[in-house]
Amino acid sequence: MKLRLTTALAATLFTGTLLMAADSSMTGWISDSQCGVKGANEKAGECTTKCVKEHGAKYVFVNDADKKVYVVDAQDKVADHAGHHVTVKGTVEGDTLKLASIDMAGK
Repeated sequence: MKLRLTTALAATLFTGTLLMAADSSMTGWISDSQCGVKGANEKAGECTTKCVKEHGAKYVFVNDADKKVYVVDAQDKVADHAGHHVTVKGTVEGDTLKLASIDMAGK
């Protein structure tokens, strides 16, 4: 009985880990780590780029659904999208988005 319970628990944890690691798709804004949610709008592009280049900020993704801020691992891939409303695909590990792809979001 203990073996069955242990096996079932291990299988559940393993399945949960696989689901969390799967690529997900989210829509939101490319901002910078200094402004975060405040910079999640179409007027912030120039400011976002300036903060990254001149003040050492990092590009971040602000999820529309819950306003959670994720640091993007591939900074070079999002540089051209500063201040843009985008759809990203990738995996989330803690507060980091491991970016697989980025496209402009539909209106």
